[in-house]
This record gives sequence, structure tokens and C-alpha cells, in this order.
Amino acid sequence: MREFMHYVTNAFYGATGWSDDNTYKELNATARELIDFPLPAGLRIALSSLSTPHFATSYQLGSVGVVDGSISYLYSSVPLANVTSPSDRIPLSTLLRSYRQLHGFGHGTAPASAPAVLGLLPAHTSVKGDTSKPAAADADKITTPAHCLSKDGGSLLYGRLYLPQSLLEGLVVKRLTPALQVQLSAVSAQSLRNGGTLLGLVQYDQGNYGVEGLASTDGGLLGVRGLYNFGGDAASASTNTIASTLSHHPGGSLLATSSGGGESSSVSNGTTSTSQSSGGEKERIYGRFSAGAELYYGTLNKSGGISLGARFATLPSYRGTPLTATLTINPLMGNINATYAVLAKDYCSLATRMEFNVYSYESDWAVGMELWSNRRPAGFLLGAVAEEQPGTGTAAAPAGRPRAKERSFQAKLEWRRDDDDAEPQTAAPRAPEAGAGQQKKEKYLGVLKARLDQNLRIGLLWEGRIKSLIFSLGSGIDLHRLDEPFRNLGLEVQYSS
Repeated sequence: MREFMHYVTNAFYGATGWSDDNTYKELNATARELIDFPLPAGLRIALSSLSTPHFATSYQLGSVGVVDGSISYLYSSVPLANVTSPSDRIPLSTLLRSYRQLHGFGHGTAPASAPAVLGLLPAHTSVKGDTSKPAAADADKITTPAHCLSKDGGSLLYGRLYLPQSLLEGLVVKRLTPALQVQLSAVSAQSLRNGGTLLGLVQYDQGNYGVEGLASTDGGLLGVRGLYNFGGDAASASTNTIASTLSHHPGGSLLATSSGGGESSSVSNGTTSTSQSSGGEKERIYGRFSAGAELYYGTLNKSGGISLGARFATLPSYRGTPLTATLTINPLMGNINATYAVLAKDYCSLATRMEFNVYSYESDWAVGMELWSNRRPAGFLLGAVAEEQPGTGTAAAPAGRPRAKERSFQAKLEWRRDDDDAEPQTAAPRAPEAGAGQQKKEKYLGVLKARLDQNLRIGLLWEGRIKSLIFSLGSGIDLHRLDEPFRNLGLEVQYSS
């Protein structure tokens, strides 16, 4: 379960228009969250509050053999007035969902005075100044890239003190330009070498590509990593950039011809036109390809490393089944990592990961699952019929819409849905938006997360909400030790206001 401070930090990135889609470190984020989700240990209680749009606090108290806790403070120079902070109204899918959908390029419409929080607003909430449609009606247009929002930048200060370990960690984020951001994080503890460590990170995001540079006092580490996007909306984003450049030159025009397929496009006075012959090919690109690399070197221990990675992910405009596939290679260590994640239904996500070492021939695999439910835990486990939603008179389908007909065999092969002309008619009864917002807020009551690896170790986690409390109950099971299969059992409870 994501902590409240992590939730608010993501709100700051969303309010300033920053997205991690263009960072190499988040290349495997979807599969990692579906498979490597943390299990709670012992009992832990967290009390948090967003007291003002600029200031947030959080207090944690836990017991795992010994009593420990932490105190956290966060300050944001950008007001986070549009963030839902009460725990009884935070959308569970925003706080708990693991599958991460990529955002589009160049669709920012939210002004700086009314920032759109990336995925942090309820599905029925509209951005100030644009009340024509719900926020969920067009996810691309509410997602704003780094170079389209406030040019004044923003700052974030975060500090956390762990007790009784007396460990202190801090984070400073500063937005220098619309495309440039600097992060400085530090950890202070007696157990660390030299009493602590300091990490600096410079991030440059230009829409279709992003570059990061890092430096750490731990081993004198220096590194650089980058990610480049192509195909799908990345190609159109590049075309729009060229068009906007030509519009500043009097009489500027461009004529480009592709020798491979006879594709031609012309740009004149900031407008583009593409021939009909190439339209069909571009419609076949339903996702975005990303390729990146990471290079780092330790100046003190005289050792370095390199990794290469690629990703294909579908875009929100894709009408078929959303999926994400990644491949990362570490040439020096000989490690190959491949992941595949799919959002089979709105309430079901699946992921698998395969690792292989070409030098030792060792392999590892793991699978993960996320299943959302609109039932209480007892009803979910017993397979009870979902209760009727108040005011509707009908049983709520898990996906929140009428049961769809079975897809044709050809549609399954092409990973798409059948075109159903009757679909707009089935959505017509949902016209009253006033009551629909309340239903969407309680669309799901909890989520079950599970994983299994080659060592027959199982991780089970149930997360949901009871009244104003968000809870996380999980356990680790080792099938190789049937005499003591349960390795750990934990419960976390969060309350925020």
C-alpha cells in the first residue's frame, strides 16, 4: 500500500506537470508493482493530514518485536488544493492500483492556476475551468507533459525521522525550468559509512525523450541514463514540434517524402497534412515504443556497469486490451530480464517475469495478479453475488458497466474489441452524472494481490477500506516448509484527513 506521503509527492509531480513515463528507472514499474508488492510485517498504524494545500504531516507507529515509528513533514510551494486527502474519499484505484497506463504527449489543457493531478482526482471530478465533461472522459487531455504546464516551477521539501533508530532522511525537489528538475536526497544514520549518504539527480524531460544524470557520495557513484520514445503518439509529437518551429519562420514550409512506402507529408504555416496512403499504417500503431540505457561508474571502487532496456506499452486511446512488455539486458553481468503485464479487465491485472543469466544458466520466474472486487472480503472469498448498488436497482458488474458480449475469434487474435454499435445505447441510462459520481467513488471495495515464484513462495495481500480506514492485510507462505508455511503476517491501517 502506498503511503500517504508518497501519494502527496505524486500529487506535487502531477500539479507541476511532471511524469515518470520518460525515466529509465520506471521502465519496469508496472510489472514490479504487480509482482514485488511489499507485504506488511506486524502491526502498523499511520495518521496523516494535508492540513493546508502546502503542508502535510504523517505519523507512524508499528510493532515488529519492538515498538518503532516515524514522523514526516512535507512542504510544497505549489498548492495541492485539488488533491483528495480524507481517507474515506480517496479513490482506492488511485492509491492501490498497480498497473500503470502511459500518458499521451501534448494533450495538456489544465492551466497553471488549476493544475491537473495525474490520476489523483476521482473519476467524477472535473478540473477547474473545464466543467464540460468529467475528468475520466478523456484521460489524454488531462495528462500534461512537463513542458506544457507552469513555467514558474515549484519546490518540495520532505523530511522523515525514524525512531528509535534516530535515522533521518530528506528530499528536496526543485523545478528549474518546464523541462528541467533537480532532486537532492540524503540519509543520515550511524550505521552508514561516513554517517550518511547524499544523492543528487538532474532530470531533463523533453516529451519524446528524457535524460537523467546522478551523483552519489556512496562510492563516488556517477551515472547517466536516458529513454527515447518512438512510434505511436511519439511520432505525432515530433511532427507537432517541427510544425511549431516552422510556424515561427515566415513562409517556412517542409516537404518530406519516405522512400520506403511512398509516405509524404507537408507542413506549411504550422499545419500538417498526411497522405491517405499512410493513414492506414499509422492506425496500426496502438502503442509507444521506448528504448533506453543506463551507464554508471564508481570513482572510489573503480567499477562500472551498463544496462539496456526496451518497452512497448499501449496508450489510453487504444481500444483493445492494455498491455506492457519490457526487456532489459545487463551485458557485463549477463542478466536478461523480460516482463509482460496485461490489464485483462478493468478489475483484473496479470504480470509475469522471466530472468536468465547467460553465464551461470540460472533462471528465475515469477507471476503476479491483481483482482479488484466490489464485495467485502468474506463475500469475495465465498463467491457471493454482488449486492445491489443503492439507487440503481441492479447488481453492480465488476467493471461498472453492462456485461459485454463475447469477443469474436478474429478480435482476440488482433488484441482488440469488436465494434459494437449498440454500446452507446447501453451507456445512455447512465446520463444523470450527479448520482454516478457517488457510485464510481465506491466502485470497488478492495483488491486482492497475489504472487508466486519458482521457489513456491506465495505472497497474498488484501487491501481495502472500512469506513474511514484504509487497511492492508497480507501474509507470506512458503510451500517448501509445510510444517511452518506462514512466514509472516501483518496489518497496516491508514487514516488521513
